Amino acid sequence: MGLMKLKKNRKFNYKPRFYKGEGNPYELKHKFDDYRKTVNPPKGIKGKWNAALDEYQNDKDANVNKCVLIIAGVLILLFLIVIGFDLSIFFPKS
Repeated sequence: MGLMKLKKNRKFNYKPRFYKGEGNPYELKHKFDDYRKTVNPPKGIKGKWNAALDEYQNDKDANVNKCVLIIAGVLILLFLIVIGFDLSIFFPKS
């Protein structure tokens, strides 16, 4: 039996020719990840829910929150109309 020599793995360090920026150009990262708290929230459903709720409540732009509520209200109203819900219970009888 002879002694077998194993080949060493070669390292391949590729650097793009025209890339002048910092970091890895092939890193997959969303451009808003640095500004969000919910990207890496605590594990579990409760932790994720609390982190998302905290981010929603501490949002600086109140107009966005109003817009989201208006859109949600319109979509709920359209859904109720499509399924045939009687909307007359919300209006006073005259």
